[in-house]
Amino acid sequence: MTPPSAVLSEMGVHTVTATSAVTNRSPLTVSGVAARRAKSAPLKAGIAAAASSDMFKGKAPWKPMAKRWDHRLSTESKSRKPSSLKGAAKYLATPGMISLGGGLPSSDYFPFHQLDVKVPALGHFMEEETAKNGVTISIGKHDTTEGKSAFDLAIALNYGQGTGSAQLLRWITEHTEIIHNPPYQDWHCITSVGSTSSLEIVFRMFLERGDYLLTEEFAFSSAVETALPMGAKMCGIKLDDEGLIPEHLDEILSNWDEEARGARKPFLLYTVPSGHNPTGATQGTERRKAIYAVAQKHDMIIVEDEPYYFLQMDPYQGAGAPPVPAPASHEEFLKALVPSFVRLDTDGRVIRLDSFSKVISPGSRIGWAVLCEQLAERMVRHNEVSVQNPAGFSQIILYKLLDEQWGHAGYLDWLIHMRSEYTSRRNVILNACEKYLPKPVVSWTPPAAGMFLWLKLDGSKHPQYGKQSLHSIEQEIFRAAIENKVLVSPGSWFSSERDVPITQLFFRATFAAAQVSSCSTPGNAGNIVCMELFNLLTYVSRQADAMVEAIRRFGQAVRKAFEL
Repeated sequence: MTPPSAVLSEMGVHTVTATSAVTNRSPLTVSGVAARRAKSAPLKAGIAAAASSDMFKGKAPWKPMAKRWDHRLSTESKSRKPSSLKGAAKYLATPGMISLGGGLPSSDYFPFHQLDVKVPALGHFMEEETAKNGVTISIGKHDTTEGKSAFDLAIALNYGQGTGSAQLLRWITEHTEIIHNPPYQDWHCITSVGSTSSLEIVFRMFLERGDYLLTEEFAFSSAVETALPMGAKMCGIKLDDEGLIPEHLDEILSNWDEEARGARKPFLLYTVPSGHNPTGATQGTERRKAIYAVAQKHDMIIVEDEPYYFLQMDPYQGAGAPPVPAPASHEEFLKALVPSFVRLDTDGRVIRLDSFSKVISPGSRIGWAVLCEQLAERMVRHNEVSVQNPAGFSQIILYKLLDEQWGHAGYLDWLIHMRSEYTSRRNVILNACEKYLPKPVVSWTPPAAGMFLWLKLDGSKHPQYGKQSLHSIEQEIFRAAIENKVLVSPGSWFSSERDVPITQLFFRATFAAAQVSSCSTPGNAGNIVCMELFNLLTYVSRQADAMVEAIRRFGQAVRKAFEL
């Protein structure tokens, strides 16, 4: 049962206390978070409490306001109205208000009284260390009422707002300000049910049936498969080793013929700037500035999908090179990151999709969007009648880990650890490529971020080149790889323009994790070494062996197909 003291207090738990009203020209730093919070009242946010990033970010009246985007919103998005039920929550902040108007169930009937979660201790992030000496976080049902925490199960497991919980939103807003410090005033964060959900909402906010979506010529397949059923068409932009080529983007838009294309000039660009999926390319600072300039010229909106942003790695030094030391400080780590589009955005034309999927857990299904206030409000309207907000279990576990256990400094320590781990994994697969792949046929560029290696095959050297289509040759190589018990992804799976014949041969391999089927050792003939994402940081040495074995097998398959 709810403690007696909670009965009256729950009448007012729908309010939220703002924790930041500070005006300071100095950028927020990790060490500055505690001081900012100390100047504010303690966070008090109860069931279904309305929250906004304005409550938590620093005030910056010297920055410009975002542009208005009414002319870009879709008919569907313009027609969305605020939720009547969600909007009624504001009345619950009135002292003494007794509510019979909502549909919030009593936490008395939530059959979860306490959760215990074991997590890595600061500075001891390896799997083996956590198993032996991890820290157990206890999450109680009435921790807030009992004064133990700003968040508990009674709040987290009830209904919430389309922005996500105030508790986690505060941490996300602070993190965004520390890392990106958007250069306009009215930026906001909206907690999401992962970036795939956010992307679907963003497409619905802007695209009408028959519109073109701009993206890389090879793109994240789920993004393409999200847009196509909406009636969108894909316009692929050429790539090089640094990702999307801004000159080709400008050329496409400058010469757009609406009559010939049968569609209005596109204005929505979807891109994965860091560790691009599938090519592994990372746009440098000047490349991002050039793309942003094209966006300004053509009044575009950029959707910056960045799940791999913190998996930026040291340059590959070659087989046998000593490991590069980890960054010596948080400042050094952050300085080494390529600036995000949202950090360059003075107009509010960038929608950044951030995620915990690649650095914490994909199954948490929590991410967030960074966007201007006008577009944030539209996204919330979509959330209210669809996903509503991320699962309460995920929100409170991440809050406990990131805010109460690790803090911003501990999270950066974790990200530095992840950078080192992924750099090692990348080096393992590159060393294997140097050893086992036939270089006269296969070439690659060492990725500087992410978890993907893009292998280019010279189709002109295939015995049937000119007699068979490249797609047929691609499928022959794919089947030969499968017969040799290794699964890699054909490049055609990622073609943004699915109806255009491929003109080059590519295969994508993942170095995030190598899963061996049947729980057997990598060398057994009955196994399939699947180079796709399954688990992070488990059985590390075994997976490294599996990656090497997988590349060896793929090399054999290529030699067979090319008769080498």
